[in-house]
Amino acid sequence: SSKDTTPAQIKAVFDHLLQEKPFTGFTVGIEDDVTGLSLPVGPAVPLQHKRMVSCKFWGLGSDGTVGANKNSIKIIGNNTSLYTQAYFEYDTKKSFGITRSHLRFGEEPILSSYLVKEADFVACHNQSFLDKYDIVSELKSGGTFLLNCRWSAEELEDKLPAAVKRGLAEKQAKLRIIDANGIARELGLGDHASMVLQAAFFSLADIIPMGEAIGYMKEAAAKTFAKKGERVVQMNLSAIDRGVEGVVAVAVPECWKDAEDVSAAPAKPAPDFIEQILRPCNALKGDDLPVSTFLRYQDGTMPLGTTAYEKRGIATRLPVWDATACIQCNRCSFVCPHAVIRPYLLDEAEVAAAPEGFVTVPAKGVKGLSFSLQVSDMDCTGCGSCVASCPMNGKALRMERVERELTLTEAWEYGLTITDKNAFNASTVKGSQFRQPLCEFSGACAGCGETPYAKLLTQLYGDRMYWANATGCSQAWGAAMPSIPYTVNKQGRGPAWSNSLFENNAEFSLGMYLSVKQQRHKTRAWLEELKTIEPMLDEVIGEWLEAFNDFNASLPASEKLLATLKNMELTDRAGELRKLILRHPEHLAKQPVWMYGGDGWAYDIGFGGLDHVIAMGEDINILIVDTEVYSNTGGQSSKATPLGAVAQFQAAGKKTGKKDLGKMMMAYGNCYVASVAMGADSAQLLKAITEAEAYPGPSLVIAYAPCINHGIKAGMDQVQAEMKRAVDAGYWPLYRYNPAKATGKFTLDSKEPTMSYQEFLAGEVRYASLHQTFPLNAETLFAQAEQQAKERYESYRKLAEQE
Repeated sequence: SSKDTTPAQIKAVFDHLLQEKPFTGFTVGIEDDVTGLSLPVGPAVPLQHKRMVSCKFWGLGSDGTVGANKNSIKIIGNNTSLYTQAYFEYDTKKSFGITRSHLRFGEEPILSSYLVKEADFVACHNQSFLDKYDIVSELKSGGTFLLNCRWSAEELEDKLPAAVKRGLAEKQAKLRIIDANGIARELGLGDHASMVLQAAFFSLADIIPMGEAIGYMKEAAAKTFAKKGERVVQMNLSAIDRGVEGVVAVAVPECWKDAEDVSAAPAKPAPDFIEQILRPCNALKGDDLPVSTFLRYQDGTMPLGTTAYEKRGIATRLPVWDATACIQCNRCSFVCPHAVIRPYLLDEAEVAAAPEGFVTVPAKGVKGLSFSLQVSDMDCTGCGSCVASCPMNGKALRMERVERELTLTEAWEYGLTITDKNAFNASTVKGSQFRQPLCEFSGACAGCGETPYAKLLTQLYGDRMYWANATGCSQAWGAAMPSIPYTVNKQGRGPAWSNSLFENNAEFSLGMYLSVKQQRHKTRAWLEELKTIEPMLDEVIGEWLEAFNDFNASLPASEKLLATLKNMELTDRAGELRKLILRHPEHLAKQPVWMYGGDGWAYDIGFGGLDHVIAMGEDINILIVDTEVYSNTGGQSSKATPLGAVAQFQAAGKKTGKKDLGKMMMAYGNCYVASVAMGADSAQLLKAITEAEAYPGPSLVIAYAPCINHGIKAGMDQVQAEMKRAVDAGYWPLYRYNPAKATGKFTLDSKEPTMSYQEFLAGEVRYASLHQTFPLNAETLFAQAEQQAKERYESYRKLAEQE
């Protein structure tokens, strides 16, 4: 399943059938060393005919490589007499995973229903791949190797790994380089260099006369980017011209055959799961693992924190901190989707022990401590959200093309050893970011609007929380085997994360909660009984009972109670109760249960279960990251998709309005409900989350999460600003409904709109594209949407006045 079936494997089946006593029930393509039913596979069987050309492109997820290659194979198939074929491989990361495009074309029908193993043309679209994957081995002798890199031809001698040099020289390869990302940034395309690289391919492949190929590419690009506006189309057309001009031929010297590997520092010891599963999988050797490797994990459990071992090093630009301009607000860390930028407070001893490059300045707002901000260069995706969110207008942080150095890694690793100081209130932006994030280095898109909410939740409650994650985008970046971003703190505590089916996450989460509730109530009953037996424990048990449902107070009360019980010798029934309580200390402190998922789950597929769970009135917490589409499967419309938005299945603009889920759940009268947007009002977000956790009943927090599917014209580095624009335009209201209050239960936190609603819509492709495809629909639907937004705000305003 999901594996490439090669001619050698098919041959293995026939070889088996020719044996004197073949057996049935065999498998092929895996190494089953548990049942012994897999067939041995011999060497590769070359079947490609001589007049067929094979190409393989190594890209980074979301860089446009796959889309460009789809266009390329169409151009060849539609404008030549050649037969064509294309296969594409992806990993599970939402963005910045590995993509491999397999293209074949030739004068005869192509019957090769398997991936390219040996290519006439190989392109590596990210220079970081050279150190990780054996790309050159797939190139035929005399083939062409195209490398996208920022190095000049002269620098290749020092920059290319020795194995790459040897491979190129031994295969007598034609080496070509291009700085496609540099060209793309010059044109205003950021790192979207796919058109530059597509043009470079056609200039080297010699399939179609170059003048004609340029015309075909530009025609395809105009169609592909039409929805993003004329400005984007023109930038990509210019990228095609620059791609043809930007290719540099590099002579491969004979001496590269003798290139010697530089001795690398020995890898640090890692857990078995990392050595046996994660590293082989990340090296694209996962298909070679025998079945026995997975026996220890057959129950579905996996260790936490495995993404910390990936160190992908994919960012071409990194944030650089100017300590002299920093006001130490920690907002950069607050919005970072991948938890790669973190603030620290150090005492004098920690400052003295810091390695070279670990910059510190006196901490603001607290005496006797120093402040530092560190970036994990090997985990950063280069999205730029931190710089865009810096209140100093980029003076304290700036994005630069930085060569990765050992000092950067050493500084980051030293930061991880700094002790927690608890100097600031964790319910503030600044204070929350001094807490260790227990969701880090996920496979989410650069600039993701979902992950900052998940990360924040783990900083506030992650060391004791149960987390039920609905299937969808948040599950894809949250648990893509073997990459698990949820991790543990220095005490070994972290979120107990689990995932069930799309449609039953609410019921699944309720079951988790009821189990926790039953166990804690049993523990409380034991302690209440013990309190009546042992007067000496009256005070300490009384304190624990008083803090029973308080997340912050229950932990110190539990620790005090545990220490007291461990130091006491009790007999008879009191002794039995003591043993029972000490046997399960994890049930003493409050363990909040949160369910988490997107609008596809909460508004659509899992709505029935969500409604049922909320109606039960149990103390369960819900966080919905609302992207207003099914983000994981390509942007299909959901009931959260607003009126007029373009999405899959709504190409002419959605004709119905967005379901007001918050208002529906407020109708129960016993459910805490909040609508939040991190980039618009972070204080309101923190207040809503802390109130939701403290509320002794069902609580629902609906968080606006801009998505790459929205087509934000300002770029994904502006996700936080887009949230503010949404609130300022009246597109996304901020409010809190707290049934625990005697009066003023409903609070409208967003002010009357100050920005044009239509201007906000024009800033996103999902709306702006409707003007081009169905202009009459756009005019009608957008006017209706604006009127509905005004009526909604007015209804909330009246509700707040009534309360």
